[in-house]
Amino acid sequence: MKPLGRKAYGSIPHLPGSRLGPKDYSCHEGQERICFEGGKNKRGQKHRVIVTEKLDGSNVAVARVGGDIVALVRSGYLAQSSPREQHQVFAAWVRHRKWDALPEGWRICGEWLHQAHGTIYKPTTPLIAFDVFTDKNERTTHDEARGLFKELSVEGAHVVSDGAGVSISMAMDLAGERGFHDAQEQIEGAVWRVETAGSFNFLAKYVHPNKVDGKYFGSGDGGSDIFMVDPMVEFVA
Repeated sequence: MKPLGRKAYGSIPHLPGSRLGPKDYSCHEGQERICFEGGKNKRGQKHRVIVTEKLDGSNVAVARVGGDIVALVRSGYLAQSSPREQHQVFAAWVRHRKWDALPEGWRICGEWLHQAHGTIYKPTTPLIAFDVFTDKNERTTHDEARGLFKELSVEGAHVVSDGAGVSISMAMDLAGERGFHDAQEQIEGAVWRVETAGSFNFLAKYVHPNKVDGKYFGSGDGGSDIFMVDPMVEFVA
């Protein structure tokens, strides 16, 4: 079942030079220009460009639906219905934590770093949050999302730039080769979030061209999956 009646998270268009997968698509030129240059729209309203490190794990969400807290995978299905161990562990982790500050109908989305996908991390926390949606399925502002992350004691994706537009090369220089979330190799990329006149406008992303999806999945070559952190340790007395 899909408790939200939809996906928990959609797709983000790519910036020029980003590695495109079979179902990926690019943002249009006007959005590229805003990401790189910032500025104002035709009404004179200022663009705020926030660039965060892009994490490489499993896209998941925690939502309050009908008063209940549910753990979801990106497609919108319950995490406990997934055949993957990492999602079973995520569901258990969510059940053990307190989510009192999450309003009815809202969801917090993030990257679950229990299992290695295409990047090895040595994470100190299993979930890195990057977005919040309201009961109307609308994104909150960056500042509202960060406030909720703090209330829920969840770490947010590191902000490498906030304010004016920034080029891909500059953003990746600011992030550094291994970023800010204990990556042990080249990070996947970065996400540009544009807010205009204090409201969410759009997202765009850059994925490093040499990034290989799921290269650490054991099922791909007969090897063993790599589990980077045991989230349940924090609940053991």
